[in-house]
Amino acid sequence: MSVKDMVYAALFAAVTAALGLLPMIPVLPGVPITAQSLGVMLAGSILGAKRGALALLVFTALAAAGLPLYAGGRGGIGLFLGPTGGYALGYILGAFVTGWLVERMWSGLNTFKAFVACIVGGIGMVYLLGIPWLAAVAKISLAKAFIGSMAFVPGDLIKAILAAFVAVAIKKAYPIIKKN
Repeated sequence: MSVKDMVYAALFAAVTAALGLLPMIPVLPGVPITAQSLGVMLAGSILGAKRGALALLVFTALAAAGLPLYAGGRGGIGLFLGPTGGYALGYILGAFVTGWLVERMWSGLNTFKAFVACIVGGIGMVYLLGIPWLAAVAKISLAKAFIGSMAFVPGDLIKAILAAFVAVAIKKAYPIIKKN
C-alpha cells in the first residue's frame, strides 16, 4: 500500500469522525441517527473498496481503542458490545461493498449508479450486520429489530443521495479510483 493510499484512508477516517460531531437524533434506546454512515458511503464511493474499507477499519480501531470518535463522543470496546456494535462493525463491510460496486461501474458511473452502490453497501451491508446484532444484544426478535431499524432508512437514503452526488462530482474533477 502506498503512502498516498494511507493518507486517503486516514483522511476519510477523519471525515467519518468529523461527521460524528453533528448532533445525534435518538430514535431507539441506545441507537441514534447520526451522520457517520455518510462517511461510510463517501469512503467507499470515492476511494474504492480497499482504501474505503481501510479508512473505516482505521476509524473503527481507533474508536475501539477508546477514542471518542462516534457520535456523541462515544468510543471504547463497550460501544461494540452494545446494540450499535453490529452497525459499527458493518461500516467496514459497507465501505468495501460500496467501493467494490463503484469500481465495477466506474466507466459509466453516474449519480443513479452511485446512489445504488451507496444503498447496497452503505445501507444494506451495514444493516446486514447491525440488525442481527441489535436483536441478539437487545434480546428481541429479528423481526422486531428489523422493523425498528426501518425508522433509519429515510435518513440513510438522504445520505446515499448526497454521497452519490459528491462521488460523481469528485470523479469528474479529481478521480481517485483508477479505471479497471
